[in-house]
Amino acid sequence: MDAIVKKLPTQEAEIGRGPRIERPTREQAEQAVKTLIAWAGDDPDREGLLDTPKRVASAYEEFFSGYEECPVETLSRTFDDVGGYDDIVMLRDIDVYSHCEHHMVPFIGRAHVAYLPEEAVVGISKIARVVEIFGRRLQTQETMTAQIATAIDRVLKPRGVAVMIEAAHQCMTLRGVKHPNVATITTQFTGVFKDDPAERARFMKLATRQDID
Repeated sequence: MDAIVKKLPTQEAEIGRGPRIERPTREQAEQAVKTLIAWAGDDPDREGLLDTPKRVASAYEEFFSGYEECPVETLSRTFDDVGGYDDIVMLRDIDVYSHCEHHMVPFIGRAHVAYLPEEAVVGISKIARVVEIFGRRLQTQETMTAQIATAIDRVLKPRGVAVMIEAAHQCMTLRGVKHPNVATITTQFTGVFKDDPAERARFMKLATRQDID
């Protein structure tokens, strides 16, 4: 599979809940879907499409539920008793499902997330939950990668955080250049993973399933 490796944005990553905005009503959302159906060239009042606006609105509630959740709160319950453990904690192959903010079509892939604890650790399911929360928003892969790393770094204050996401973007496979076999890879490192090439290489070997010397 071909790969595109992207540098991440340098601006501060937003890691809390989504923006506080006044949302349209459910009825307005469903009417907007009817408008899009008609704009696409079909009749929103034909039998097969009558319930589509309701279904789309319900799907959007699920797709974008991450705006109502706070990754900082998810990571806030930590455990101080780690039995002297001070090495890498890593979750590999976390499923990523998100939507491109430019075309509102899915990008799907996997995330590998690791941190080196300083004093406390967090339940491993919380790391996967943070990935899911950020994924359930309109995103760019670059921003999402930075948000995950920043949230873990700020809340857990570990010696370092490493994040790698590999995903296929349907805005590239179904439209535009139409290249279905291209993977986009993004990485973000903080602390020792950023400063120590050996630690960064160790993470990359674990993420890509290479043998560790």
